Amino acid sequence: MLDGERRAISAAEARRRIRRGEIAGQTGGLAPGRVQGNVAILPADWADEFLRFCLQNPKPCPVLAVGRAGRPELPSLGADIDIRRDVPRYRVFEHGREIAAPTDISEYWRDDLVAFVLGCSFSFEWPLLDAGLRLKHLEAGTVVPMYRTNIATAATERFHGPMVVSMRPFRPDDAIRAVQISGRYPSVHGAPVHLGLPQMIGIADLARPDFGDPTPVEADELPVFWACGVTPQAVIEQAKPPFFISHFPGSMLITDLVNAALAA
Repeated sequence: MLDGERRAISAAEARRRIRRGEIAGQTGGLAPGRVQGNVAILPADWADEFLRFCLQNPKPCPVLAVGRAGRPELPSLGADIDIRRDVPRYRVFEHGREIAAPTDISEYWRDDLVAFVLGCSFSFEWPLLDAGLRLKHLEAGTVVPMYRTNIATAATERFHGPMVVSMRPFRPDDAIRAVQISGRYPSVHGAPVHLGLPQMIGIADLARPDFGDPTPVEADELPVFWACGVTPQAVIEQAKPPFFISHFPGSMLITDLVNAALAA
């Protein structure tokens, strides 16, 4: 899909095209002004504790919606949403190990599964673009780089592990503006958790992200790091629930919510 067309289609049309297999890969730049969400799906007997984990970790895991057990719809996010088919690509885990990365999870769906949708930084990218800030990963057509850090999440009985962050480089004056703008959107990660000096948060090499694609940082730029909704995927590897489904990093659920409505 051409860049102009990606920006022009509505959220509902984007979901229809995703279901038909016409949109694959990352969803950055799709459906301008609409909230995108990270996906986490767990058995009901793990869901209450996962919700507590999210509430204790609102920066990486801001909760936008929680579904009913066994129900794939999320009416508060869009009238026609089917969480089994509306994400371009998923990850399926058993006991903390990925077993599949399908484009449709209908065959994996069970009556005890509870879907969570968490805020995503793709949402606050629109206000950054509207302010005239460059987002180099969108210009390159790549997935924003994401890294495991040494920042510990607040643990529950079974959920614990490192925060994952996404990185976007900016010149210092633009970095200040990016902090100010994103800070108005706490429901989609809010202000950054770190600026510059990646080694201070346990990142040894920016050219080797754990998820997504590398984005070069020039000599006159600062790497700016936001808490990331891929954090549950890193935590699941340690908690090892018997079953878990997530979005594939960069492939989000596009909702009908308007970004501006989330501004604080």
